[in-house]
Amino acid sequence: MDEITLANKCIEGDPRAQRELFEMYAPKMMGVCLRYMKDQAQAEDVLQDGFVKVFTKLDKYTGNGSLEGWVRRIMVNTSLDHLRKTSKFNANVSMDDVSYKVGSDSDALEDLIEEDLLKLIQEMPDGYKTVFNMFAIEGYSHKEIGDKLGISENTSKSQYSRAKSYLRTKLEELEIGR
Repeated sequence: MDEITLANKCIEGDPRAQRELFEMYAPKMMGVCLRYMKDQAQAEDVLQDGFVKVFTKLDKYTGNGSLEGWVRRIMVNTSLDHLRKTSKFNANVSMDDVSYKVGSDSDALEDLIEEDLLKLIQEMPDGYKTVFNMFAIEGYSHKEIGDKLGISENTSKSQYSRAKSYLRTKLEELEIGR
C-alpha cells in the first residue's frame, strides 16, 4: 500500500492501517527519539506522544515529501517539546561543562559501533545534543535551529562546535583507555 493510501486509511480510522503505519516507522523513529532523550524510557514516552500527534494530525499531511519525513519532523518536534517541558534543555551550556578544545579528528570513530556513538551522544549536555542532532543528523540549518529553539544562529553554531569538541574529547578518552 502506498503512503497516501495508508495515510487515508489511517485518517478513516482503520486500525490495521494504523498498526501498519506504526510498525513501519516506529523502529526508525525510536532511533530519532533516543538521540534526543537521556534513556530508553524517556524515548519511549516521546515516541508514544509523537505517534499520538501523527495520528491526530495525519489529515494535515499533504503528500508533498515522504510520509516518513513528515513523521520524523513530528518526532523531532515532540522531542524538543519534551526537553522544553521538562526544563532539561539549556541551549547555553557553560564552556566549563566540557573540555573545549579543537584538534584533529580521532581515528577512534572508525572503531565505534553505532550503539557506542549513540551512548556518547546521549551523554552530551542537552544543549549540545539537541543542536548536534538537529544539524548533523536531521539536516536543519543553524537558522532553522535558532528559530525552533529560540536561540541565535550564532549560538546554534557555537553549540554545534562545542558538541563536536565534546565528542572528540570523549573519543580520545576512549582511545587512551584501550
